[in-house]
Amino acid sequence: MKIRSVVRLLIALPHSRQTNPLVAAKSMKLLDAPRRAFSTAPPESQELKEFTDYMEKLNNYEKTGVPKGAGTDSDDGFDLGRMRRLLHNLGNPQSKFKAVHISGTKGKGSTAAFLSSILRAEGYSVGCYSSPHIRTIRERITLGPGGEPVSAKALSSHFLKIKELIDMTVELEEGQLTQFEILTAVAFSLFAEEKVHFAVIEAGLGGARDATNVLTSSDLAASIITNIGTDHLAALGGSLESIAVAKSGIIKEQRPLVLGGPFLPHIERIIRDKALSMRSPVISASDPGNKSVLKGFSRACDMPRQLCDILLLIERDLQLFIELFDVQLRLLGSHQLQNAATATCAALCLRGQGWKLSERSIRVGLECACLLGRSQFLTSKEAEMLGFPGATILLDGAHTKESAQALLTMIKMAFPESRLVLVVAMANDKDHLGFARVLLSAGCLEAVCLTEINIAGERFRTTSSSSLKESWIQACGENGADFLECKTVKDELIERRCTKSILFMEGSLMASIKFGNHILTAKSGSKNGIIVVTGSLHIVSAVLGSLEG
Repeated sequence: MKIRSVVRLLIALPHSRQTNPLVAAKSMKLLDAPRRAFSTAPPESQELKEFTDYMEKLNNYEKTGVPKGAGTDSDDGFDLGRMRRLLHNLGNPQSKFKAVHISGTKGKGSTAAFLSSILRAEGYSVGCYSSPHIRTIRERITLGPGGEPVSAKALSSHFLKIKELIDMTVELEEGQLTQFEILTAVAFSLFAEEKVHFAVIEAGLGGARDATNVLTSSDLAASIITNIGTDHLAALGGSLESIAVAKSGIIKEQRPLVLGGPFLPHIERIIRDKALSMRSPVISASDPGNKSVLKGFSRACDMPRQLCDILLLIERDLQLFIELFDVQLRLLGSHQLQNAATATCAALCLRGQGWKLSERSIRVGLECACLLGRSQFLTSKEAEMLGFPGATILLDGAHTKESAQALLTMIKMAFPESRLVLVVAMANDKDHLGFARVLLSAGCLEAVCLTEINIAGERFRTTSSSSLKESWIQACGENGADFLECKTVKDELIERRCTKSILFMEGSLMASIKFGNHILTAKSGSKNGIIVVTGSLHIVSAVLGSLEG
């Protein structure tokens, strides 16, 4: 039996050049919001101009989309040979620090943030390499005691120092080196120059053929696989099984593997079999002896935190133990608790290898970890800067059905009485229907505003709002949710609290947020309403960019 849920308002906001100007003018009178094209790429400082100009000339699959099978360990996969040759010409910098290599469908960035923060809390010098970035490419390379993005000066200076060697290799490789490969090499070289104790390295795509997978057993302290889902399905072989095979490619001979999970049994078997063949001990954050409990949420200093217990007892392959009570995490949701437990397992694994890591450092590291665009609530001041004083605005880069479910679960746990307005933009290689199905199950939606956003500064991978609308309408039909399609919305229609959903065609990201705030103020009194901006880290970037003016 289908559960009947009523979505109060479904709004599709197409790009301005596709909008009927008469409709737009009429709608703008209601919204009183400027029409504005949002780009996720802020202007970098002049110091980085030569670097960014160079990178823009390289092939960037984040803009154009990843070729089919590119992440598989096959003839279709990326050529790791050219990456090895590039690093060889740079003096093999990846061999000059200990690395923790992280792959997985979701949670890589958060797990990397947790583990990096733990290591810094103990006093280690830590480099972290992750992707994608939110506002500036410098976010992908973090250094220093606070884990700050590398400075424009340091990045530019180091790039210019090794540019001649990069140019030589690009020529030898006949221009085949990609932007991600060059950036990965620059990061590794910078970490070596900074003499970091540890580098926490997030794989970009898959694992086996990812540019980061040049680390050898002697370079590696541990590997982490967070989970396995269907994102980048075509690029990774077309099935969950092929994705598991690709991501398990980061496992190295006799180096410990940390599993996040939970995994489907046959998927975990694929990963464990690979570890067994590599004689690698396996530590699982999802083992029966482990207990991670989310106890509640609080809002201190205008920022929410979640109170958790993390109790780990590992007896299989390695013996590891820790009890952490009342840990206050800034990263919210049960999925972030799982990521924190995974990072804690990795920290214990490093401690078992002889690295000093106290329980206090693990606690402090977990509590200090934060990450842009992951369950990020804007502060009251930030909401006011956007022009929405008193509004509760949540930014989350969820873009798969699994991450949509994690987002929804977090909201229901932390704010069970809240009504929601969704502002959604997505890339064209995502499961739009699956994403819509999950969020429509919330049963507390007042509106869904569908808009468009540039992906990596371009529109190659942008999904039109009309295409998103089709997916949401199909999901409404499957869920038994009512909707009404129309071109404009009158205040009196909102105030009548009609039981039909309304499909409203309009124009811009900020107009979406403004309209969502209008809906919540009119229908929910605003205090119990949340505007959720989601579907891509790129839409999160656009909102944060507007705060920078």
